[in-house]
Amino acid sequence: MRYALAAVLAISSVFSLAQTPVQRPRLPGIAHVAFRVSDVAKTVAFYQDLLGYQEPFSLDSGNGKSAISFMKVNDLQYIELFPGDARSQGQLDHFALYTNDLAAMRTYLLAQGIQIAEDTHRGRIGNYFFAIRDPDGHPIEIEQYSTTSLTSRAKGRFMPASRISDHIAHVGILVSSVGSSMRFYRDILGFREFARGAGTNGQPGWINLEIPDGSDYIELIPFTGVPSPADLRAQTHFSLLSANLQQTVATLQSRANTGLLSSSLSVETSGNLPPRTNVFDPDGARIEIMESITSAPSVTTASYPDQ
Repeated sequence: MRYALAAVLAISSVFSLAQTPVQRPRLPGIAHVAFRVSDVAKTVAFYQDLLGYQEPFSLDSGNGKSAISFMKVNDLQYIELFPGDARSQGQLDHFALYTNDLAAMRTYLLAQGIQIAEDTHRGRIGNYFFAIRDPDGHPIEIEQYSTTSLTSRAKGRFMPASRISDHIAHVGILVSSVGSSMRFYRDILGFREFARGAGTNGQPGWINLEIPDGSDYIELIPFTGVPSPADLRAQTHFSLLSANLQQTVATLQSRANTGLLSSSLSVETSGNLPPRTNVFDPDGARIEIMESITSAPSVTTASYPDQ
């Protein structure tokens, strides 16, 4: 009887552990955004000479040609530039979030039924990551910084005063289903909605979701149908934070002689949003420069069905 009771207790203990929900590790911020470009050298010049960033390292393709360029925004955030084919030039390839515990994050996502698109491995710059996809197929890398990686070795360097911004504030992506996207980003990854903008036909124009353990955010942009390459370049974007947009615009205009400023700069203030402007890389990819959204007097937060 004593052995039978012990067996029952052991089975109960195992069952109890199996029912314990897997806790999500921390997600403090956006690690990088990656774009496909037609001419890496030309786009590097755009980021260096117009936007004021530096390239601390790059990777070659094995034949002596540069394959991936890394533009440093701050010690934790980078812009990655990949060679693109005719269909992908100027388009967002992927974005990455960083975590404090990659193995635990992998376990958590598997427990939530999320498939791993590319399993954990060490990247060529020395950080470990794996990749997943959101409901619309956007690739998302989950990364953990290594103390021996190239990013760690560049810590405290390659951040000149010429940078027009020292922070990537958000990434904007097109989504076909608000409900599916909200279940993925909000319910599984733990993002918190803090603002919505009015759209058409009872749908939001955009939804801002703040990362669970930081201030960076994802902007969901509902889109009906199949977006064209032009739609992807115009709508998909990332945003650089500006402490003073008028000053940032003046700095960009002073660098117009580089020939890299493809259009005149106009400051937008509509929709009760902070002042913002757009610049475009040589392939037409949009980079939004905006003051902090918390400085806006008010933001539309009307309720819309998640469908």
